[in-house]
Amino acid sequence: MIYLDNAATTKPCALAFERAKEYVTEKFYNPSAMYKEGFAMQSELKKARSVLLSKIADESAFELIFTSCGTESDNQAIFSFAKRGNAVTTAGEHSAVSAPFAELKNRGICEPRIAPLEKDGRVNVQKLLDLIDEKTSFVSVMHVNNEMGAINDINQIAKLVKQKNPRVIFHSDGVQAYGKIPFRLAKEVDLYSVSAHKIGGLKGVGALIKRKSLVLPAYMIGGGQESGRRSGTENTFGIMQFAFAAENKFQTLKADYERLIEYRETLWNGLDQSIFTRISTQDGTPYILTVSAVGLRGEILLHMANDAGLIIGTGSACSSNAKSRYSKIALACGYDEKTADGVLRISFSQATQKEEILKAIEILNGVAFDLKKRMK
Repeated sequence: MIYLDNAATTKPCALAFERAKEYVTEKFYNPSAMYKEGFAMQSELKKARSVLLSKIADESAFELIFTSCGTESDNQAIFSFAKRGNAVTTAGEHSAVSAPFAELKNRGICEPRIAPLEKDGRVNVQKLLDLIDEKTSFVSVMHVNNEMGAINDINQIAKLVKQKNPRVIFHSDGVQAYGKIPFRLAKEVDLYSVSAHKIGGLKGVGALIKRKSLVLPAYMIGGGQESGRRSGTENTFGIMQFAFAAENKFQTLKADYERLIEYRETLWNGLDQSIFTRISTQDGTPYILTVSAVGLRGEILLHMANDAGLIIGTGSACSSNAKSRYSKIALACGYDEKTADGVLRISFSQATQKEEILKAIEILNGVAFDLKKRMK
């Protein structure tokens, strides 16, 4: 079976898993315990925190709070700071951001405002800025779009947002960017969400990176872990495995980036372009290729490919229970329903091999041809 749905989740890094096993078998102590073994676990978590943070940010300016996932990190950022006036986000956000923004209105907390997308999935920056006024309290812009692969220049966007309203808290969902594209957080970014299982870590671990000078209220209340901002006994095994996976991933980040650009373009060039239309842009993340079999149903093609030995996606796995059959992101980019219905997302990882790409071309062309023939 060929697995090319890595934007949904990645296979855990075996090396990181082996290194972290001792935190289940030997170093299983509660980091909050008063005995020396507990204190030792706090020291281990401090090292992991430094590893994960230092890869993308200045440790003198930013700090990291462990959470259970990217969704929790997004929720903590939104509900902690979108508390007055209006809050602005984009039409391309993952449901971990778009659903909480809808809830802001439902709860009568503040007015959500949604900026439109460009054709390639990036936010229309000028229209985003037009939505910001003196009453705006919070802005959230996704770093890498999880369906289209488009990259927003969040450092520049944050700078422009702060120029218009310096009091705005700026957040970015960086789940599809962390460990995949080269960048460093600028001082204008206040909050940044990451997730372990997108880069070979385990499900159930994430983090919210925050500017140190920003006062973050407690989101989970109880035992006072994470300096009182996120109570709950830390998942030491998962956290350490995340840090080890990040060490492994960042070592080859630039090489992976270049190699996967080649793989992505090889896949696109090998597809039957009388059937498939390219949706994702060439200057987006090399980890995602989004196409549409216009006039065919993407979900059916997904199952046919699965039966033929290829696992791919039709968009965000977290949106698989949505009522609409159409990709909401494709519609937000201006594509019609026939195109949005045929969307397929093929996504890669550090472990993806050239032979898998060539076989995927064969399978995708075959199932699309078969489905098109049946529909005549």
